[in-house]
Amino acid sequence: MAVTLAMVATEFLSRDGLAPLTVRSYEGVLAPLLASLGAFPIRMLEREAFEEYLATLRDLSYTTHRTHQTVLQALLNWAVVRGYIASNPIVRLPMRKPDRTRGQSDTDQPLRYLMPEQISALHRTVRPYLRLNAAVVLLHQSGCRVGEVLGLDLEEVNLSERKFQLLGKGNRRRWGFFGAEVAEALGLYLKLERHGGHPALFTSRQPMTGVVARLSYAALHKDWSRATANEPQLSGVRLHDLRHTFATERVGLMHIEELRALMGHTDIRTTLRYQKVTSVRAEAVARSALVHLSSAAGSPPAGS
Repeated sequence: MAVTLAMVATEFLSRDGLAPLTVRSYEGVLAPLLASLGAFPIRMLEREAFEEYLATLRDLSYTTHRTHQTVLQALLNWAVVRGYIASNPIVRLPMRKPDRTRGQSDTDQPLRYLMPEQISALHRTVRPYLRLNAAVVLLHQSGCRVGEVLGLDLEEVNLSERKFQLLGKGNRRRWGFFGAEVAEALGLYLKLERHGGHPALFTSRQPMTGVVARLSYAALHKDWSRATANEPQLSGVRLHDLRHTFATERVGLMHIEELRALMGHTDIRTTLRYQKVTSVRAEAVARSALVHLSSAAGSPPAGS
């Protein structure tokens, strides 16, 4: 019996590790696809069939349309892994662009994340500032929101096991994890700069009154701005970009549902944005590989 697209989608939605909320989200996105093409054997469906289907979703906003195409990509990629098809028929299919005549704007720009050379420059720049350095490496290695890190209490952080529990959006608790670099940075900050007398992990002391309080976002941002002001590679980089960097670095190394849990996303569609590898990142990786291969071969890179 021929394997239909509906049969593949059923397996896709039934695989281990998917949260019920994720399944419901995927089901809503895939329902019109299966109503249109679900009865067809998946091996018979070519690129044109999926292009025609996506064209029928003209009444969707362009951002929602992109979500439908992203989930379809994930389904077909999974079908390739399972051996139902030899290749993804819609690989490199362009996403719909916003229709300016309908008042749509491009709010789905590629997520802002740091490139490897920027990450190196950042860590080098903030290292002398113990409190800022501890906050930056924790944000980068945990993927937490800035407000979540600033909301941590000292007793919620386990340095020996390198993990912490935090309260995220919607008052949902989740675990965060970090490595040796963060443990070292936090240890130095706790020993040399953290003010006692307050439960917060990151504290500040009022210069006039001497009152110790939880470090505010404004104060952390001021430290950040001062430290990075004279580093050209960090021009325009935001604290929040560390969260995007965390996700971009890990999206190919773990299941998307695992990344969703670490990020604290309620909707899996938010996490799916990180599956889009931008041309800028692809070019950077390609150039880095060329340099590495040229060096390994003992010849200078092209253009040198």
